[in-house]
Amino acid sequence: MAAVAGADGFRALDEASLVEYIKATPALRAQLGEQLEGLAIKEVGDGNLNFVYIVAGPAGSIVIKQAIPYLRLIGASWPLTKERAYFESLALKVHGSLCPDHVPRVYHFDQPLSLIAMRYLEPPHIILRKGLIAGIEYPLLAQHMSDYLARTLFFTSLLYHSTLEHRHAVAEFCGNAELCRLTEQVVFSDPYKVAQYNRWTSPHLDHDVEAVRDDDILKIEVAELKSMFCERAQALIHGDLHTSSVMVTIDSTQVIDPEFAFYGPMGFDIGAFLGNLILAFFSQNGHADKDNNRMVYKQWILRTIEETWNLFHHKFVSLWNENFDGHGEAYLVDIYNKPELQLLVQKKYMTDLFHDALGFGAAKMIRRIVGVAHVEDFESISDETKRASCERRALDCAKTILKERRKFETISQVISVVQEISAP
Repeated sequence: MAAVAGADGFRALDEASLVEYIKATPALRAQLGEQLEGLAIKEVGDGNLNFVYIVAGPAGSIVIKQAIPYLRLIGASWPLTKERAYFESLALKVHGSLCPDHVPRVYHFDQPLSLIAMRYLEPPHIILRKGLIAGIEYPLLAQHMSDYLARTLFFTSLLYHSTLEHRHAVAEFCGNAELCRLTEQVVFSDPYKVAQYNRWTSPHLDHDVEAVRDDDILKIEVAELKSMFCERAQALIHGDLHTSSVMVTIDSTQVIDPEFAFYGPMGFDIGAFLGNLILAFFSQNGHADKDNNRMVYKQWILRTIEETWNLFHHKFVSLWNENFDGHGEAYLVDIYNKPELQLLVQKKYMTDLFHDALGFGAAKMIRRIVGVAHVEDFESISDETKRASCERRALDCAKTILKERRKFETISQVISVVQEISAP
């Protein structure tokens, strides 16, 4: 049976109580069809935080997601605000209005129950991470993700907002502080110290983990990234844009799970996505077999990384140029009134954003190897020696990129470093 409702009206639903809830909710009946006998409900939440149900009815299917007041990965010993569902719903609506082709539609939100009902991404949609493990090429991935990143980041920034609009929007998302704090802990703190929930492929990586904890230069760089994450309200970011937050087919790309959304540094989203693609690249040797050495696929991943950044850069600057004399107040046209000055401003902005993305991406890579939550790309490699070899190269790459990020001028230079470190 479902739990009894608390004083705030919250109760954790199960399959039986979910049926009753759907029958009592007109917006959901409308999506599923009015004849609701024999609803098919399946719990599919394999993430770290929530329960996720696919509900199939006579007229269609929906996804219902409920946030529970603790970290599902750990249990009740790690409490977590269920208010994250409110911010996820809000972010889906904002980002969906800016990029409807790549964000699933929200049908219903119930704040007391921390419950969101949204579009069901029907088969053959799968989690991108699983597709990368399987070695599937997605020819439109870079095109779609660069579009999502350019539109959601540009249109929620001061390049498009007035300062008044921006402050109101920032304030709206300030309440998601607990999930920001979780990110601060697991990305910028725990990997660099002895922490209760840290884990790694031991004993193979024991010395590598010690090296991370003893690397003073790395710690100084991570402190700077943490400050930026905490202090810089640059745009409405997804906040957890790894390859399990993207569902794909060959011609569709959908970004899901923005429960960590807040106004933060743009580079955090860009870096999260690119960093997870680099992790996928380094995992490929562990998935290679006698029938497929994955070499062709590894080259596709590298091309996708390069194209994603280059297309993002082009689209973001194009949006900026189209709106330079709009109401965005970052660079007032009365001040930045010469074409050559505008070009200088854009060049500095995009260079800084590139370096931010590289730093955050590298930090996200490190936490996935030595922190609390790992990635299936590596975890699904059953041979521990082989897995550790893949992880070590990814870790070395991440440390190099993080410490030397300001030296890179192009994404192709980053790709060269990835290739050098991956060479046998």
